[in-house]
Amino acid sequence: MALLDILTGRSDSSGRVPPIARGIAELLAYGKTNPQNGTGHTEQLEDFFKPSPTGGPTAKGIIGALLTGGMMDLVQQFRGAGRSDAVDSWVARGENREVSPDDLSEVLTEQQVAFLTKRTGLSRQELLKGLSDQLPQVVDRLTPDGRLPTTEEMQRRV
Repeated sequence: MALLDILTGRSDSSGRVPPIARGIAELLAYGKTNPQNGTGHTEQLEDFFKPSPTGGPTAKGIIGALLTGGMMDLVQQFRGAGRSDAVDSWVARGENREVSPDDLSEVLTEQQVAFLTKRTGLSRQELLKGLSDQLPQVVDRLTPDGRLPTTEEMQRRV
């Protein structure tokens, strides 16, 4: 399954990355970039949304490391904000707990939200609503074994 399929639950034949999919990818890679000037691995993400025709191990390695590290950071951020019940349900097998846009505004920093709105072109409300709708399913799909994957496991999934 292509990364875009994982991030959105569907494939976009237009070749364009939907703004909320970009927002989720940017959120998962957030700690691995310099949000002040937008540089880092997220600049390369759009190129990696489609499967490589040659299976490019370098691209998969970068994405695997980004997603694994980013998910670990995000899980810790949720736990630190007192929302471990929600994020732990997404990682574990079973039903995913919902998270509201208001919950997300308490978990994400203002700097993260501002960065994501700038990168996606979505308003704050649109971003938080989209993340609340999509993030539980994305984390669930990226953690099918009921735990955070290793970088190598993530490479096989993307």
